[in-house]
Amino acid sequence: MKPDLLIISPLMRPFMEDLASRYTLLKYYREADKPGYLAQVAPRVRALVTTGGTGLSADQIAALPHLELAVTMSVGYDAIDLPSLAARGAALTNTPDVLTDDVADTAIALMLCAWRDMMRGDEHVRSGAWAKGPLALNHRVSGAKIGIVGLGRIGLAIADRLAPMRAQISYFGRSEKPVPYAFQPDLHALAAQNDILIIAAAGGPETAKMIDAEVLSALGPKGCLINIARGSVIDEAAMLAALETGGLGMAGLDVFDNEPNIDPRFAALKNVVLHPHHASGTVETRDAMAQMVVENIDAFFAGHPLISPVDLTT
Repeated sequence: MKPDLLIISPLMRPFMEDLASRYTLLKYYREADKPGYLAQVAPRVRALVTTGGTGLSADQIAALPHLELAVTMSVGYDAIDLPSLAARGAALTNTPDVLTDDVADTAIALMLCAWRDMMRGDEHVRSGAWAKGPLALNHRVSGAKIGIVGLGRIGLAIADRLAPMRAQISYFGRSEKPVPYAFQPDLHALAAQNDILIIAAAGGPETAKMIDAEVLSALGPKGCLINIARGSVIDEAAMLAALETGGLGMAGLDVFDNEPNIDPRFAALKNVVLHPHHASGTVETRDAMAQMVVENIDAFFAGHPLISPVDLTT
């Protein structure tokens, strides 16, 4: 008899079909009465699959008394109630490393599009305005002063891409690291001393709205803000106000509050490049993430060590 596997949020079809060959998939995401369905299948559930965007709530965990493993197809797990999961004694796995390159590439793309005003350039050509005059000059990236908030795997990959551009790189984090980039322990000072600020910090309560009105003011009316982390890291209301009033020069954003129903004020802004939380959205990376999910599930049911466990004790 195949083990049961609760699917809070589905993977791509080939991986769902692969899982279905070995497990009975309990497709929670299809149910209209989700609490009722959870109560019905709860006695059978030892493991589940979710994603970073969907997460896992305290109520869901409370409804699953036999839960031993939650597997998320994401690096971040700020939408998962970690204290409840730890109290249940369940393990958590994520999908680190495999999406680092794509997210770092997207940060660089957003930076170039925003700093070099590429979206306005595209509109200038499409609208026929080019025939009436050239696009306004913008600024070079080579040699720019660039600060990175959070120098984990992704932050470091971003820095390593910026280095060949001869960028002057500095970073803010919980501690100094053995890297060839300048550590700045004060977030406001980091914003004040740089042209571009790239956010690569983890989400969650500790970093909620850490990029606030004061940090944005320090970055200033000529500054550029790039976010490929989580929408929660930025005080979005303060950022919108700064972009609208000229307190902040420009931004390139892959993440937002209230995704996908983002604040409609973004659509009216000409100084923002918008991207739909798709930094890891390549076939190669999503396949690798899903494969890691499958491998963690197989390891659990085989009684083997998990491939990518998250430490829930910190």
